[in-house]
Amino acid sequence: MKSLESILAAHPFFENLDPQYMALMTGCASNVRFEAGQFIHRQGEEANSFYIIRQGKVALEVCPPEKEPITVQTVSDGEILGWAWMVPPYHWQFDAQAIELTRAIVLDGRCLRTKCSEDHALGYELLSRLLPIIGQGMEATRMQLLDLYGTRG
Repeated sequence: MKSLESILAAHPFFENLDPQYMALMTGCASNVRFEAGQFIHRQGEEANSFYIIRQGKVALEVCPPEKEPITVQTVSDGEILGWAWMVPPYHWQFDAQAIELTRAIVLDGRCLRTKCSEDHALGYELLSRLLPIIGQGMEATRMQLLDLYGTRG
């Protein structure tokens, strides 16, 4: 059985991360499991974690008032779920619901924020790794909304 540190170290998000920071990440990590249909988090709730999806699929949804939820992105094996733990006011922007049995590693956002405030180089390192993920998520959402409202050429 692989250790959390070896699993995290093999993930592209943590590629070439300083070993001392890798140890800090592992100290804030644990395994989690979500059944199909289970909500991982809800829009507006306090955001204090992010996830490395090891197996499964998670739908990111927005819920317009009095309408059905709209899936704006699906996250699956090997992808990162959640960046709101790093950006004040630390609230989720979407609902996240497991579409199928999902296994992940969760990293405690409070733990990481504390470590980042104590070591700004770590904070910069994590933020520089999260920014491309945030950008990809925004682009995926934009494309989904264009498809939904039929305005894409």
